[in-house]
Amino acid sequence: MLDGLSFEVAPGTVTGLLGPSGSGKSTLIRALVGTQAKVTGTLEVLGTPAGSAPLRSRVGYVTQAPSVYADLSARQNLGYYAAILGIPRARRPAAVTRALTDVDLTSHADDLTGNLSGGQRSRVSLAVALLDSPELLVLDEPTVGLDPVLRRDLWNLFHRLAARGTTLLISSHVMDEADRCAHLLLLREGTLLAADTPQTLRERTGTATIEDAFLELVRPARTQPTAPS
Repeated sequence: MLDGLSFEVAPGTVTGLLGPSGSGKSTLIRALVGTQAKVTGTLEVLGTPAGSAPLRSRVGYVTQAPSVYADLSARQNLGYYAAILGIPRARRPAAVTRALTDVDLTSHADDLTGNLSGGQRSRVSLAVALLDSPELLVLDEPTVGLDPVLRRDLWNLFHRLAARGTTLLISSHVMDEADRCAHLLLLREGTLLAADTPQTLRERTGTATIEDAFLELVRPARTQPTAPS
């Protein structure tokens, strides 16, 4: 359950949503993109109610598992999803080519997705989310299970997209990815512990790493004395 969360994500930046497994990151992300059932309260994205029809072309969403077909090539996957998204037929080839270029997959565009590496399949999923040039790109644990080199390459790609003007919200439970973000949202048990820059969070808690900062922020909840009986 999420408890009264309120935060802003600056345009054209990479914001990290960090917290341990079970902290509510995926629930929050699904609520933001309109796929979470039984959401109560008011939730707006880009000034519009979350999940509403006007947001479908403005918000891109990448799930934890690559949402692509293994028996289609990267180009065929993008062509299929371009049709699903309602991109006009005349615009689809250019949209597909641009998305493949954005994720550095032009050299593998006609390879079967099932034959691509894990990192390449993740980039095909990312390309699908980029087809309609979204203003906001929401990614749920995009680097889970990837080796350090692939993680580095994906983060470099995220920053290139942000430099181009795309706003990214990226969830992760890997605390060492925190310094790759301009801004952080630290979540625990559905509650927002902090929303600030990595440097400010370290200075505020007097710690050297975001993992230590997180532990320091949850310390009061762990050490609060029991009321006398």
